[in-house]
Amino acid sequence: MPSIEPSTVAASYARAVLSAAADAADAPGAGARSDGAAGPGAWASPRDRLPFAEVRALWDSVIGGADTAGGADTAGGASGARGGDPYAGLRVGDAIKPGSLHVLGHVVLTCASLAEAAEAAVRYHPLVSQAGAVTLHRGAETTRIRYRPTVDPATMHPQQVEAVVTGMVRAARWIAGDGWAPLSVSFTHARTGSAEPYARILNCPAVFGAPENAITVGNRELDRPRAPHDPELGALHRAYADRLLRELSTAVTLAERVRQWLDHAPLDGTGPADAGRGVHLSPRTLRRALQEEGTSWRALLDEARHRRARRLLETTDLPLDRMAPLVGLSGATALVRAFTRWEGVTPGAFRRAHHAPRR
Repeated sequence: MPSIEPSTVAASYARAVLSAAADAADAPGAGARSDGAAGPGAWASPRDRLPFAEVRALWDSVIGGADTAGGADTAGGASGARGGDPYAGLRVGDAIKPGSLHVLGHVVLTCASLAEAAEAAVRYHPLVSQAGAVTLHRGAETTRIRYRPTVDPATMHPQQVEAVVTGMVRAARWIAGDGWAPLSVSFTHARTGSAEPYARILNCPAVFGAPENAITVGNRELDRPRAPHDPELGALHRAYADRLLRELSTAVTLAERVRQWLDHAPLDGTGPADAGRGVHLSPRTLRRALQEEGTSWRALLDEARHRRARRLLETTDLPLDRMAPLVGLSGATALVRAFTRWEGVTPGAFRRAHHAPRR
């Protein structure tokens, strides 16, 4: 098993947690935040990072140091991790600002669509936190943007999960407008307290005790162009984010390291031995470590082929028989079959809908 450093969280995100808690403490009738929590100015550099255990302790203070927000009904409330303020995660997530999400927030602001923003979240979420992973699961009509803790779930408050998911909804509203809402949101934990704050903040059905923490969005809504956007500024932010990811590469999950490697590798004939050399692991160790992270070489290769096929269809006029080897497939027929499975439409239909005419 490779040596992976403990999960860390961007100090900018920790500041956002503290700021939301301070706002609640200043509200009439709200309890004061525990004196043991560090103030928002405790970390000066945007590159500062905190161990996950320290951020968990920060959440202990935020959740335990405030009364239930707005006096909402908490009949049947929980003890332990769900004590204190059950809505702290909702409040933190809904108050997220671009700077709270490290450079990822600024990348999102320059995205041309929610789909592009979701893909950025998948790639750059480790810059915000290595305690969880964002993945994209696209079906024929809808897409699930899924969040999964990569630390032991028992060490993460449900409010922390709610903050991440609610924060993704808020980030989508930066480019889609304040009235935007997903089709639904789901959480694996049980609800504590009133349903009203979830309905009001998320503006969609919220399901608890679900198989996954996820946001569900219609594909048409996800792919709809958003204007204005700034591709040149976006490219600068992405270049900076990629540099920071490389610096963090020894601490990110192995799956993310393999994804980064695959994004620049020839996909025709590439196997786990090639990827293993890229990340300095034997093929056997690579497979076992990916399985422990809940994924596999085959799944990551399939994702990479999907990403590359989309990019080629969106940015080139290559015929399918020439594109197929670049995606690592045997020919045009195999590409059509795979792409239809990924997107629910043929490559030709996707290209007509997404390929901007050349000037």
